[in-house]
Amino acid sequence: MNREYVCYCGLYCENCAVKVKVEPASKILYEEMKKAGFEDIMPFLSDGDKFWSFLTGMAVEGVCISCKAGSGDPNCKIRICAKEKNVEICALCESYPCELFTKYFEALPLFQHDNSVLRENGWEAWSKLQDERQARGFTYSENEKE
Repeated sequence: MNREYVCYCGLYCENCAVKVKVEPASKILYEEMKKAGFEDIMPFLSDGDKFWSFLTGMAVEGVCISCKAGSGDPNCKIRICAKEKNVEICALCESYPCELFTKYFEALPLFQHDNSVLRENGWEAWSKLQDERQARGFTYSENEKE
């Protein structure tokens, strides 16, 4: 497990569907379109330059790293709070869980579980959980129940 991919909220980017499925698919699409000569004709298509720029960014530069590295919503209240409190991950904050997590956990109950694993059992247990998921191709979009 690579801690640079751990978000403040408890999400592990390496298990995000965007990173696991969309980014690799964008690389395939980009390469196939490039082989077929689309790079040269995109300027002639409506919004072709915008699309090609977007696809190139996803395929070549990658979608994102983590919110700590600047990806994601810069206005995320959880990120702003964690940065202000200088905590690595909210689950380890003395105020956790706070009101910022009420709706978050309703929408994504898996993160409540994951954050509990971290708080109660430490980084090693949390890392093992994330690594096991990654090994089996899990993504958060699958809404896994633990």
